[in-house]
Amino acid sequence: MDRSNVLTLVDVSYITDALNQQVPQETTRDVFCNISSVSAQEFFDAGQAGLNPEWRVTMFAPDYNGETIAVLNGTRYGVYRTYLGKNETIELYLERKAGI
Repeated sequence: MDRSNVLTLVDVSYITDALNQQVPQETTRDVFCNISSVSAQEFFDAGQAGLNPEWRVTMFAPDYNGETIAVLNGTRYGVYRTYLGKNETIELYLERKAGI
């Protein structure tokens, strides 16, 4: 599998500020991956569930820590589904949605 693309995974944690408010704090890290389009069936099924699928990203499974936000080519996406594949790989299904 070609893993020549870079995906930035974003982890969001919350800290308490001086006014006792929960403020999101993001930490990012880059991982190597393979990028492909979602299948027609995936696009149809996800569309019926109200999702907007765009990409399927395959990467080394231990590199993924449950992040729900990913940045691909400067665009932020939500991770709406994962699939654990063979040979220690995981597929992340990405959608573009507001508020990410």
